[in-house]
Amino acid sequence: MAKTENVSVKNREVKKIVPYYFMSTALIKTFCYVVKSHFKLQRLVNLPSVEVLSKRFTQSDPPPSWGSKKQHRKIKLNFGLNIMADPEVEKTLAPLRDAVKEQGDLVRSLKASGAPELDVKKAVAELKSRKKTLEDKELALMPADAFFDRAKMEDLCKRRFFYDQSFSIYGGITGQFDYGPMGCALKTNMLSLWRNFFVLEEQMLEVDCSILTPEPVLKASGHVDRFADLMAKDVKTGECFRLDHLIKSALEKIAADKKTAQNVRDEIADIVVKLDGMTKDEMNDILIKYKIKSPLTGNDLTEPIEFNLMFSTQIGPAGSVKGYLRPETAQGMFVNFKRLLDFNQGRLPFAAAQIGNAFRNEISPRSGLIRVREFTLAEIEHFCDPKEKNHPKFDLIENTEMMLYSACNQMDGKPAQKMTIGEAVRSNLVANESLGYFMARIQLYLLQVGIDKKRLRFRQHMSNEMAHYACDCWDAECLTSYGWVECVGCADRSAYDLTQHTRATNVKLAAEKKLPEPKTITVTEAQANKAVIGKQFKKDAKLITDALASLGETEAQELKAELEKVGECTVRADGREFKLTPEMVSINTLSKTVHVEEVVPNVIEPAFGIGRIMYALLEHSFRIREDDEQRTYFSLPPLVAPLKCCVLPLSNNTDFKPLIRQLSTELSKQNVSHKIDDSSGSIGRRYARTDEVAIPFSVTIDFDSLNTPHTATLRHRDTTLQLRLPVSDIPLAICDLASQRRSWEDLEKVYPKFEQQEASKAS
Repeated sequence: MAKTENVSVKNREVKKIVPYYFMSTALIKTFCYVVKSHFKLQRLVNLPSVEVLSKRFTQSDPPPSWGSKKQHRKIKLNFGLNIMADPEVEKTLAPLRDAVKEQGDLVRSLKASGAPELDVKKAVAELKSRKKTLEDKELALMPADAFFDRAKMEDLCKRRFFYDQSFSIYGGITGQFDYGPMGCALKTNMLSLWRNFFVLEEQMLEVDCSILTPEPVLKASGHVDRFADLMAKDVKTGECFRLDHLIKSALEKIAADKKTAQNVRDEIADIVVKLDGMTKDEMNDILIKYKIKSPLTGNDLTEPIEFNLMFSTQIGPAGSVKGYLRPETAQGMFVNFKRLLDFNQGRLPFAAAQIGNAFRNEISPRSGLIRVREFTLAEIEHFCDPKEKNHPKFDLIENTEMMLYSACNQMDGKPAQKMTIGEAVRSNLVANESLGYFMARIQLYLLQVGIDKKRLRFRQHMSNEMAHYACDCWDAECLTSYGWVECVGCADRSAYDLTQHTRATNVKLAAEKKLPEPKTITVTEAQANKAVIGKQFKKDAKLITDALASLGETEAQELKAELEKVGECTVRADGREFKLTPEMVSINTLSKTVHVEEVVPNVIEPAFGIGRIMYALLEHSFRIREDDEQRTYFSLPPLVAPLKCCVLPLSNNTDFKPLIRQLSTELSKQNVSHKIDDSSGSIGRRYARTDEVAIPFSVTIDFDSLNTPHTATLRHRDTTLQLRLPVSDIPLAICDLASQRRSWEDLEKVYPKFEQQEASKAS
């Protein structure tokens, strides 16, 4: 391949690999002039100067393969998920599957017998290692159905401004992206479909809560204490590294060295197993002992620094209220539960929904839109009776076939398997009907958006991944060139969040359930003497009486025992303690006839990462024309395509303008988003431009359109086929196509195919 150099064009560094073979010096100069004059229309890579090209004219290097040095070209994608169909492949994988199953059984037995935590961690680490070996072998044996050119797709996204790095003229910020006109329209259409699919069809209660969140809210939810990582900095460059990843990588490198003693390898293996539970001081000792340096520069590292993944801020000019940019949208719905319950006439079940941006200060954002610092979430909180998790509409989706990768299959080394969601719920693979219902609805939404069903699966969280409060959790994962990427999480969060906020605020976040018949119960209640409390505690009196009123049965009994034993009791409210005497409070046990019982709802939470879904959709819909590798486009479904239609006059003939104006007006009346491309250039080039921005239909006004009755051609992006329609029929036809009320095949049955203009035939 020929060597290249940089050259300045219009005061910019442009780069291009130029096929200069068999070109005369004059022709080379002409070519470079053309390139320079069209600089704004092209992305150029390594353009040599005219002098360099002239000198190389006589070289005999073979012609260069364009882009062959660019990263991420021809990434192997494996879509054949059921490789067990091949006996030879399964024969090779069988020993590896047996090894995974053996280790999975060991993990189960250790947990069942209450073995020490360290032994369980070692067994889980070995299980992960065997699973990785199995997955690598599966990928190696599976035939590649296609090679994906990620660089070409990303180039198209940037060139047509679907999205690009934020503040790029200042060098850009890692993990932050701006959506251009096409990306913004695509995202808007995806969210509009989400609203119709979930909020409208399921009659959910949509809210829009504040992004700025006071610290006590996130303290109660656990984010302040647990939503953090340890990191270390390069002392000279300031480059940050996530500490557990850094230590693991460095120790594995030491262990792989043939000169490392066996006892050191054993010690390293033990450290890697314990790494997740290590303290800051313990990790610092490892940095010192093994002399771990910056992997990029070899410089020394700072001591471990606690790094909370939330963006902190001060609320108000005095800075007295500490807050954070929300890391998720869910907490806004939890703290508004009482109002939402009242709006729903106090009845369960019901669901709340919210779309909005969330923020996580990732230490190492990467993989484009997959891991970013600011992202859009669409979340649902379905509140239901913990004893009644059946769903009234489950029968409508129970026959939906899904690819499920259960925790058991992961531990046994088995692949994902197809089954209906009804079978999964009946066999208790999926915990309950409500969770299963939303899993099926998630799949139906993703397929409607345009996700490839062959590259979609639901993976169940293993016990070591599951949040301590969760009953069951499944992730909708899409296969991309980055591997399987979690795009939607669907979890049964039990009553954790509502319980935590109740404890923090002394406000009961619960519903009342009407009993079939009244029943008599024995209750212990605290009766506050408001006059005495008010005189003693003044402005804090209401705080104390509210705390007494919110006491549960057990807490009230404990308070009564304390009062009888020492003659006073301690009540905690707003982080403070108050001493109460028998004159201030009396605690009585009495019988009550009740007609309702209190229920703290459980929550089923589907959480959609819109940016991740969009990236997977762009990969799944990226196409290259068979007859021209340089013609790329996105085959997005019309339902979510940024624009539905493009109107293209064949030329700048002024006779076309009234028809264009009429067509544009009628398309707008049908709410069909469209653009008019009357720019210069051949009709073929303009078709290619509309394909690149994923416009599914193009209307061409040609000279036959001037005849009465007026007609025009309608072009289908994916097949490039064209039909000839009356101009008056086109707006409604495109509206029906875009909303999926009609298909292209339906139109082919009604209108003739376009082959050639009548004017051209006559000539």
